Amino acid sequence: MTSEFRRGGAALALLTAGLLLVPSGAYAAGGAFAVDDTEIGKPGECKVESWASFAGNHDLIAATAPACVVKLGIPVEVGGQLQRSRSDSVWGTSGTLKAKTNIIPSENHPFGLAISGGSSWNLISGANTGGFINVPVTFQLREDFKINLNGGWMYDGVAKINYATWGGGFEWNFVKSFTLIGEVYGQSGRLQAAEPDAAPSNNSVREPRSQIGLRFTPKENIDFDVIWGRNITGENSNWVTLGVNLRF
Repeated sequence: MTSEFRRGGAALALLTAGLLLVPSGAYAAGGAFAVDDTEIGKPGECKVESWASFAGNHDLIAATAPACVVKLGIPVEVGGQLQRSRSDSVWGTSGTLKAKTNIIPSENHPFGLAISGGSSWNLISGANTGGFINVPVTFQLREDFKINLNGGWMYDGVAKINYATWGGGFEWNFVKSFTLIGEVYGQSGRLQAAEPDAAPSNNSVREPRSQIGLRFTPKENIDFDVIWGRNITGENSNWVTLGVNLRF
């Protein structure tokens, strides 16, 4: 096995581990944010969230995620995500199936509670690359301000590692059409084993990740996002993300 192949394999494994948390769990306030809230739409409502993220080290993520709410005894948001990514010049294509339901609505309650989960595949090899379960809690402190807390589990099927996941964020609708969204999130678990002749595994996979962005909502059914992030896939780099979210 050549050192170049080992570096490529390690990069792909790290990318997969990071992207399992970021895009798979990136329902959040919608779009590219990773910390989820508890709300879903009404049965029959649909959305499409798309974004492109660019890192200072030339990594790249481009994703689109359609979802609709269906009545399965209770309302359930069922969706998928198609993603194209590049890490250390290694390209990958992945798909994710995911679902979410609201258990306690935040409206008229001290807090809201939901549960979501999903599973991802490498669309080139067909291999399952892992899955996740997430439990969001939302505190609607004011009509224009809420806090979201997340806790859950993620399995990295490439490195065969289980992680505990966590996150916290806020949404502040400080002007009618503008919302400031910030979040910190991460995962806790052992590092991937390194090849004998390879560099040690990058600990930034377990270090906190953060994003802050401005959302512009010119109409009720559309958002435009501009986001700055740090270490968002565990690669220790700065990111800029542009996104658009459509609801219908």
